[in-house]
Amino acid sequence: MAFYTAMTGLAGAQTEMSTIANNIANVGTTGLKRSRVAFGDIIALSPLSNPNRVTGSGTTVRAITQQFGQGPTETSSSALDLTIAGQGFFIVKSGAGGVQTAFTRNGSFGVTPDRFIVDAQGRRLQLFPTTTDGAVQATGLASTVSARLPLSSGTPQATGTVSISANLPADAPIIANRPIYTPTNPYVFDRNDPATFNASTSTTVFDSLGNPLAATVYYVKDSVPTLADPVHRWTARVFVGDTELNVGGTPGLPMEFDGNGALVAPTTAFQFDGFVPPTGGGNLAIAVDHGTATVQQAGPFSVALIQQDGIPAGQLESVSVDPEGLLKASFSNGEVQTLGKVALASFSNPQGLKQTGDASWVVTPQSGEAITAEAGRGGVGTILSGNLERSNVDLTTELVNLIAAQRNFQASAKSIETDNQLMQTIINLRS
Repeated sequence: MAFYTAMTGLAGAQTEMSTIANNIANVGTTGLKRSRVAFGDIIALSPLSNPNRVTGSGTTVRAITQQFGQGPTETSSSALDLTIAGQGFFIVKSGAGGVQTAFTRNGSFGVTPDRFIVDAQGRRLQLFPTTTDGAVQATGLASTVSARLPLSSGTPQATGTVSISANLPADAPIIANRPIYTPTNPYVFDRNDPATFNASTSTTVFDSLGNPLAATVYYVKDSVPTLADPVHRWTARVFVGDTELNVGGTPGLPMEFDGNGALVAPTTAFQFDGFVPPTGGGNLAIAVDHGTATVQQAGPFSVALIQQDGIPAGQLESVSVDPEGLLKASFSNGEVQTLGKVALASFSNPQGLKQTGDASWVVTPQSGEAITAEAGRGGVGTILSGNLERSNVDLTTELVNLIAAQRNFQASAKSIETDNQLMQTIINLRS
């Protein structure tokens, strides 16, 4: 019987050393939780046994439990490196249909070629669906969706108005031999010849598909005031790409300034006829609005403002995750889109979860069903973006525990050696 008792001690010490060795080996594993061996004694009793004379029959491993304490964090440069500051697990699902659900503390996520956010095993991070303003629509496990980044955002909007605030120089010369334009007496304007215009400015406009088009306004001084006609006259020639905008076939936007340099005509946006751009978008009809800030005064030509109201489709530039788990995507057109909220889960008995590797677990009857919650609510922690949780293994403690387990193993081995010597003595007496 003593041999068996000592043998249980050897087996228990060996299990403990293996567990400690695994802890030490994974000291650098992201999100790993250390394991601890729980022992229990073995008692062999019969109904007639004297309770005061029970010696025990050794030890057994009752459980190898995981310690879910918070591990230290380290910063990273990736917004998709996530740490749960507190209790809880990230929810990940494998395959397009989410065949298997797992729960992990390893928040090192990346993006696949088809733009899904996944862990190192390719399992997709799960989100709670939200409205555009970030309000969660459902928090059940069955309602989660796989996190996926869009390529672009928003519906393109064709440019409708170009607004310009500029100063046209009062002393600008009338270009030689340039009479006022009339359909019957046209002058030769050439946008490629700077001698045929006084100044120009450019911007980018967009068609209905969001394609960019270069737009340029050329200013030509037509006349200076006289006693009979005290008005300064200019013409703005507007090109979008290689197409000159016109009204009824007549190009140009006539502009008039009074003696104080104020723009008196047009007083509202000047609407040009539409045209179909070569980029494939629909009819593009642009109005040019010089407003009240455009003047003719002393000084050089200058543009204080030129803007347009078209919107291209935004291209994805960056992603972010806030402490409440809201996943947001920022686009090149300035739009910020909420994609969902990172789903977290907790358990009534996390020690009952089954390890699957890579700091991941699956549900068992002992753990109970997952309790889903938003970050910072329902007993789960908040989320730190740009951080990773390291293993909660303390190397110094584990080395001390390993020495103790080794001593226990040696002591049990010594018990077997002593029992063997006693047995040999008994055999020698009989012989």
